[in-house]
Amino acid sequence: MTPFPRIAALALAVTFPAVLGNWPAKAIEPGAVSQPSAEPTIPPATLDDSLEVSGEDLAAQMRESRMLLDVRINREGPFRFLVDSGADRSVVARSVADRLQLPAIGTGTLRGMAGTSEVQLVDVDRFGIGSSEMRSIRAPVLSDKDLGAQGVIGIDALADQRLMLDFVAKTVTVQDSRRESTAEDGDIVVTARRKRGQLILTQVSIAGQPLYAVIDTGADVTVGNMALFKALTRNRRKPEGKVTLISVTGQTLVADLMAVPELRVGGVTAMNVQVAFVDAPPFALFGLSRQPALLLGTDLLQAFRRVSLDFRRRKVRFSLRR
Repeated sequence: MTPFPRIAALALAVTFPAVLGNWPAKAIEPGAVSQPSAEPTIPPATLDDSLEVSGEDLAAQMRESRMLLDVRINREGPFRFLVDSGADRSVVARSVADRLQLPAIGTGTLRGMAGTSEVQLVDVDRFGIGSSEMRSIRAPVLSDKDLGAQGVIGIDALADQRLMLDFVAKTVTVQDSRRESTAEDGDIVVTARRKRGQLILTQVSIAGQPLYAVIDTGADVTVGNMALFKALTRNRRKPEGKVTLISVTGQTLVADLMAVPELRVGGVTAMNVQVAFVDAPPFALFGLSRQPALLLGTDLLQAFRRVSLDFRRRKVRFSLRR
């Protein structure tokens, strides 16, 4: 059994109580979808050539295949936070919350990769990435050991940003998404739909099997649901082994590990991709538990030279390695 690939804040969702001090409950979406529809809820994606990210270049630290950035909390720091496009909420490590004496605002239910947990919530007045600064972030607090970082940059802090992750230069480029953009020749741009803020693509297939795919920069392993596993194993193929996945809450779950012969993203094909298969809670959270779906981790994303994300306009671009 391969031990403990890190899942970070994969598909993190927090359900808040009805009242948390002066915070309006209506500002937060409900939690997981209890009975997702059997029909796809996301329209097909389309190829596009308009996405370009040319803003502020920030040096990143590579941890395995994932990227960490310096952030400022209430203008203190810097602190090393993981960039996680699969998490709809930013997270603060316990050591950071205690050091900065961040005010507690109650508790919430965290829905992560391996199940649900009750977590403390704190108020982050200012959340800074490069020259950008977001206000009033409500962040769950988790242990430093389970996070593997001092925090997580979630979609609540990225909603109005474009991000370009350069796996070769080890940099992250940040740009205000309200600016106009242009594209370079040779790049593949896919228009996605957002559900809970995550970027979900439909121009993805495995061995000819069409599926939904969530861009998840917080996971260092690519995960498929059991609907996809069943579709791929009709020819009696069997898993090659087991893999234990660890969540940011410290919880673990065991998945079937299998190499898929061909995975196509837009116009690019990857061969013999290792995928961990398990019906993890995030699939239900996205309404994707009944149709073949995949969570694209950085083990696959780093095969590209750059991955560009525009959360506001729901676009993704993959730039090939030269």
